[in-house]
Amino acid sequence: MGIVLEVKGLSFRYDKRQDRGNVMDVSFQLREGEWTALIGHNGSGKSTLANLLVGLLQLDEGKIKLNGSVTKKEQSFEHIGIIFQNPENQFIGTTVEDDVAFGLENINMSYEEMRERVDKALLDVDMLDYRMADPSQLSGGQKQRVAIAGMLALEPKVLILDEAFVMLDPRSRKELMATIRKLTNKGMTILSITHDMEEAAHADKVMVMERGRIKTVDSPSQLFFSDSTLEKPFAEKLREALKSRKRKVPDKYMTEEEMVLWICKSN
Repeated sequence: MGIVLEVKGLSFRYDKRQDRGNVMDVSFQLREGEWTALIGHNGSGKSTLANLLVGLLQLDEGKIKLNGSVTKKEQSFEHIGIIFQNPENQFIGTTVEDDVAFGLENINMSYEEMRERVDKALLDVDMLDYRMADPSQLSGGQKQRVAIAGMLALEPKVLILDEAFVMLDPRSRKELMATIRKLTNKGMTILSITHDMEEAAHADKVMVMERGRIKTVDSPSQLFFSDSTLEKPFAEKLREALKSRKRKVPDKYMTEEEMVLWICKSN
C-alpha cells in the first residue's frame, strides 16, 4: 500500500507566548486503504492535529504531504475530508441527495457528473434508498453515513472521523464500523479520532497521542496486549479477568470474534 499522507515535524501553539506547544514535532504516515485510530486523553492534541490536517489551523512548523507533494492550506480542504461528532451540524440540504450534492454545487460541477458522484457516494455508504429522505429524520448512524457520503462525493484522499461514534447507539455503531471497513477495502484512507477502545480495536493501526506528541504507533493486537497503561477493549478485559481467576486462556490478544470462538470451543 502506498503512502497517501505523510506528516513531518508538525508543531502548533494556540498561545504563541507559551514555550510548550499543543502539537509538538508530530510525524506519521497514513497508507492507502488503511484505517488508523488516533487515541489519547482529553487535551492531548488529537482534535488540534485534525484541524491542522484539514487546514482549519495554520501550522507553525513542519510539512504535510499528500501523495508525495507538500500541501497548501486550500489543498488540505480539497483532499482531506472531516466528519464531526454531530452530523446535523454539517447538513445543508432538505433531502439526502441535495445535502450530498451541496459541496459539488459549490465547485460548479456539471449536473451529469454531480449525479454520478452523488449516486456512487450514497451507494458506498448503503444510503442510496434514502436519497429523497429528510436528513433530520434519519437515525444517528444513517446521519453519519450521509455526512460521510457528502465528503466522499468530493473524492478526498483521506477521511478524518473526529469522535464520529460518540452519539451512536450500539446498532448504529456496528453499521458505521462496517461502512468504514467497506471504504478502506475500496482504497479509502481513514483516520478516526476516538476515546473508544472498541472502535480503536477494529482499526488496522493505532496511534497514541500524549501531551501533544505521538507516543506510540502499533497494531491493536500488540498495543492492547503490551501497554498496561491503556484502557483495554472488552475482549481483552475479559481475557485478563479469566487469567486472574486461574483460567487457562490464550496468552495473546484476542478480538471479540476470536474470544467468542474460543469460549464456544472451550465449553
